[in-house]
Amino acid sequence: MQRTITAGARLRAAAGGANRWVVLVVLCVSLLLVALDATVLHVAVPSLTEDLRPSSTELLWIVDAYPLICASLLILFGTLGDRVGRRRVLLLGYALFGVASAVAALATAPGVLIGARALLGVGGAMIMPATLSILRAVFPDRRERATAIGIWTAVAAIGAATGPVLGGFLVEHYWWGSVFLINIPLMALILPLGRWLLPESKGSGDGPWDVLGALMAAAGVLGMVLGVKRIGAGENLLEPATSAPLLLGAALLILFVRRQRRRAHPLIDMRLFSRAAFTTSVGCIVLAMLALVGLELIAVQYLQLVLGLSPLETGLRLLPLTFAAMAAGATGSYTLRRIGPRRMVGWGFVLTAAAVLLLVLMGQQDRPLLLTCGFVLLGFGLQTTLFSAYESMLSEAPPESAGGAAAIGETSYQLGAGMGIALLGSVMNAAYAPGLAAVPGVPAAASEAAANSLGEAYQVADRLGGTAGPALYHAARHAFVDGLHVTLFVSAALLLLGALMALRLPRVMECVVDPEDLVSAAPAEVRVPATREPVEPGAGEHGDRSGRESVDRDTREPVDRDTRESVEPVCSTSGHVGQGARRS
Repeated sequence: MQRTITAGARLRAAAGGANRWVVLVVLCVSLLLVALDATVLHVAVPSLTEDLRPSSTELLWIVDAYPLICASLLILFGTLGDRVGRRRVLLLGYALFGVASAVAALATAPGVLIGARALLGVGGAMIMPATLSILRAVFPDRRERATAIGIWTAVAAIGAATGPVLGGFLVEHYWWGSVFLINIPLMALILPLGRWLLPESKGSGDGPWDVLGALMAAAGVLGMVLGVKRIGAGENLLEPATSAPLLLGAALLILFVRRQRRRAHPLIDMRLFSRAAFTTSVGCIVLAMLALVGLELIAVQYLQLVLGLSPLETGLRLLPLTFAAMAAGATGSYTLRRIGPRRMVGWGFVLTAAAVLLLVLMGQQDRPLLLTCGFVLLGFGLQTTLFSAYESMLSEAPPESAGGAAAIGETSYQLGAGMGIALLGSVMNAAYAPGLAAVPGVPAAASEAAANSLGEAYQVADRLGGTAGPALYHAARHAFVDGLHVTLFVSAALLLLGALMALRLPRVMECVVDPEDLVSAAPAEVRVPATREPVEPGAGEHGDRSGRESVDRDTREPVDRDTRESVEPVCSTSGHVGQGARRS
């Protein structure tokens, strides 16, 4: 039975919704900083290495501390926001992110920078799920929410792609610490702005918060991500340092799931995974990120080491991918209403696979037009997939579980990114190394060292000199391009697998607005329960299709059919609005 909200709550929700697009701007700026910080450091690594002189282990932790800590704490802070208030967690994340940025910018020792990066990860874990869950509460109408999520996902793509460009510019003109220093004035602006503009929202708050479960989830995700990253760095899966965190992380996550199923008030309602649309959306996010991050990493190496572009030129070459992602986000809501989630995610994967196969035509010579076309198709296809997957996942989750659902989505995002580096990096290494096994005049030890990476192959070639050096140099370039082609074929196969997975998504975008969503969008102190009581059957202009009319419990006044219809829009593939569709 459909329910209607009270007139007072409806008016308050409408008034509160007047600034929802301003709220979206604040949330997008928050996400932009977090996404940008994930990639802005990459081009600053040579500069900070020269300044701080970290060991190889310290350098690895400087780069990895942020994504590792952020990924492991997403579920903890996402579910905490459902209990204590999402805005409260978000504002605390702002403050912590700003302080950590200042410490990182002024770090004079590797240990200090590692600690600051870890604090940035904590702040990022507080910000990321909160932005998406607040967005879920502020936009109860699925059509508007689809538009908002399109903008949100486009901003995430902009931040990730802009990071290397901005980082390259700052490092070339200032010093490596400036890549962190830019966060401080922006956080100083957005903290009071967020406190003033953002609405507070939370879940039901029933029962105690499961602290032990939250810690189990954090440790489990940390172990999984750490193990996957070690595999991506070329470590042997059977080594204890790699297999131990993987096995421990998997065991903790299994125990976490069993614990949540037994609890009366779980952190995450595991029944969400019984919904095909939710589970499929999460899987599509993992596959899309697996392809995107792995391909971006290899593309950056190709542009810098094969084509010889500078870090700034490399970032500029990747800008078409960003612009295409922005276009996909801007048009995503319209496309989703016209063709539905199933076809949108499926065709997004197919388009991305076509872009990857087009890039197989890349060789040792620069072909700017080919690269631009490939990156445009890649950015548009992947952003189309990510947008529709995120929208379907969030719409399947009830509003009181928005923080947990957002945390699951962001954790899937991070796991997909780590798996992409591990899987595609391993494929790349396996295809690249055999090409250096028997280069004429090159000693076996030199060939083995050159097989680690193309950058190291160049260093070995410079040391060898004579005729062996140029021979190794050309063999390494040729082997890298061959390995790139193999990796692209594997990536295309994974993307086509994602297209098949998308067949489990709903065919149409159904836009039933639950009246409780509208009430949850209003400030907590003015929420009124959404109810409807039947009265005796009667005929008249206020009667509904069953011959009964709705009565507002607070005012005891009839709520007419037009009012009820105004909160029951349903989107279909033809773009019209109707009534009576059910949620898939």
